[in-house]
Amino acid sequence: MADNNSGTTSPSLNILAQYIKDFSFENPGAPRSLQARDKAPAININVNVNANPLSETDFDVVLTLSAEAKDGDKVVFVTELVYGGVFRIAGFPQEHMLPVLFIECPRLLFPFARQIIADATRNGGFPPLMIDPIDFSQMFAQRVAEEQGRAKTSAPN
Repeated sequence: MADNNSGTTSPSLNILAQYIKDFSFENPGAPRSLQARDKAPAININVNVNANPLSETDFDVVLTLSAEAKDGDKVVFVTELVYGGVFRIAGFPQEHMLPVLFIECPRLLFPFARQIIADATRNGGFPPLMIDPIDFSQMFAQRVAEEQGRAKTSAPN
């Protein structure tokens, strides 16, 4: 973080810590759920990102991944992971802070969270669930559009 001649700090993004905040894996039909099946179960995956300031430069970014596998109406497995990282962010213009927090930080956390989910499903007796890469910039754009839509509908006429 060297200062240049204009006295501004060059932008930096550092991971200070990564952690599992909450984690669960349920295999309610075991051992029957482990039998060979004709077709793969339908898997529904949900992703959420939240960020909270810890100080002026430190932020807690939390990535939540949940997956539910169903065979018809029977639940095969359910897993949920709340995976966090403490990031030190400095030198970014204010207008770049939300994209850094909601796009770049979860992009750095995702490979670790993905591996934890893959290991849990494999350890649960299933093929590892390898969640496809997530487009966090598209997710962020959608979230911004939803919030702008809510602001328009709740604004007084």
